[in-house]
Amino acid sequence: MNTSVITTEDRVYAGVFGCIMVIGLPLNAVALWILLCRHSLQSPNAVFMVNLAVSDLLVIISLPMRIYFHATRSWPLSNIMCQFITMLFRNNIRSSSFFITFISMDRLLAVVYPLRSCHLRTSSNAWKGAAVVWLFVLLMNVPWFMDLKRFKNRNNATCFGTVSMSATQSAVIYLYMVLIITMLAVNIVCTIMVSWTLCNRPSDTAKINKRVNVMLIFAMNLVLFTICFLPVQIGLATKSFAHLTPLVCLAAVNCCFDPLLYYFSFDSFWKKKEDAMKGGEM
Repeated sequence: MNTSVITTEDRVYAGVFGCIMVIGLPLNAVALWILLCRHSLQSPNAVFMVNLAVSDLLVIISLPMRIYFHATRSWPLSNIMCQFITMLFRNNIRSSSFFITFISMDRLLAVVYPLRSCHLRTSSNAWKGAAVVWLFVLLMNVPWFMDLKRFKNRNNATCFGTVSMSATQSAVIYLYMVLIITMLAVNIVCTIMVSWTLCNRPSDTAKINKRVNVMLIFAMNLVLFTICFLPVQIGLATKSFAHLTPLVCLAAVNCCFDPLLYYFSFDSFWKKKEDAMKGGEM
């Protein structure tokens, strides 16, 4: 087992990942339990949020090994396992950005086009959309799986360090850069349209409870994109590998913020399923 000098930065990274795990694990586990047990998955909003919580939990369970690596500057497992854990984190960023965009679009349809969108806003369509997202995210990992032989020869002390990428891997990074900018634009458009509707068409939104909560959802979505998702993607696209770990820490914080979306999305988040249905989940 190779070891390196443990720097102050490593201790900070270990502490940050530790805090994210301690906060994010119970928040997402409780949120997932509430969504599954107390809310009907007939709501497309709930379907997207369940998938978002699962995505967050998958990356959180990989954090202990990141913490161990930065705390000891050594890697006790195989290099392929290091790559697998890296993929879990990468998949979380990609899937979370898709699910958050779907949540914004669902809120847009519910507020701006409540009647015309009834046939679109179904749990069946939501599950199909979630399945497409997971399949697409997994397919984006193929270039790295095809290059696993290279990771067998890596120094264990450099686990999580980004090495030079193949042309196909770079193409995937650039593709997702375009996608995440597009999704950010979609979230901005959704925010503007919903804000305009809530302010200028009060008669059409009379049945929407807690309008402040609605706007908080969109505000949080924009914050997650601009602070958590976009910076790390820019770092990968520009190959700023020396400064990538702080951006990875920043991106992982989304696991702690996502549960707030669940609370603000439902007027009766803590109520039992029957009470929430009577209260009219938005």
